[in-house]
Amino acid sequence: MSFEDVNLLASRREPFLFISDFEARNIEVIPLKELKERDIEFEINENSIYKKHPHNLKKTPVEFSIYKQRFDAVIEKIKAGETYILNLTQATKIETSLSLEEIYTLANAHYKLRYKDKFVCFSPEKFIQIRGDKIHTFPMKGTIDASVEDADKKILADSKEMAEHIMIVDLLRNDLSIVAADVKVEKFRYIDTIRAGDKELLQVSSHISGNIGKAWYDRLGDILKALLPAGSISGAPKRSTLSIIKSVEGYERGYFSGVFGYFDGESFDSGVMIRFIEKCDGGLLYKSGGGITLDSIDRLEYQELQDKIYLP
Repeated sequence: MSFEDVNLLASRREPFLFISDFEARNIEVIPLKELKERDIEFEINENSIYKKHPHNLKKTPVEFSIYKQRFDAVIEKIKAGETYILNLTQATKIETSLSLEEIYTLANAHYKLRYKDKFVCFSPEKFIQIRGDKIHTFPMKGTIDASVEDADKKILADSKEMAEHIMIVDLLRNDLSIVAADVKVEKFRYIDTIRAGDKELLQVSSHISGNIGKAWYDRLGDILKALLPAGSISGAPKRSTLSIIKSVEGYERGYFSGVFGYFDGESFDSGVMIRFIEKCDGGLLYKSGGGITLDSIDRLEYQELQDKIYLP
């Protein structure tokens, strides 16, 4: 399958599921009528209601010394001017008695996908949404434990978090400008509350939009190709940052931090595949991470990586 298949199905107004790995090299475009026979489930529901369920998760994160080596390598690349923000991720071994199918069924998330018995994601982050003649994106950057006193005020006042968020908003505004006109920031740095297992996280988001015209159906594949990989989970400048990610992270992201989306015949909605569990020969891997800038502190970033390992 290819981005041309996306153009073809969208121009026919035929509903389909779109799945892309992080590097946008492996693409699946599945007509909705074929989903069941492929053993793939998905759900996109912005109005999902949180339902509490028992959590059964043991995590064994990469040792801090190993993470620090990779963190320091990123900092050196930033000092050299090769990147100014990079989303550094790692794979954590986890144990749970739940199957991928059970995790998918129980998870509370706006964007959920189970791909056979290979991986499951339950993401809070939108990639792009197209309705009418407008395209929207909602970058998330900046996380804090909601139990911290005055957490919302602290995260919004944090200069490091502010700088990181501005960089990603600027990157995604530029990305949207490739495919849309009159791109603008509709709302800058607002708080979303996310249930992270037994606790809550506050996540900072912004809303960016642009005019995409009424003929976008015929070029939806071209639009996706131009915007991938997603800027919020790669970094900027995108091309050099992607090269650094490949050399520094020490593992393959695969479909983690790729995107999946649904075209219903009239509109398109999609999510970034974060909060991601993958089955491998040795068991289960939970892939997570966070944005690194020159002001980042290794211990705090290491903790954020672990805070994002949960069953919602």
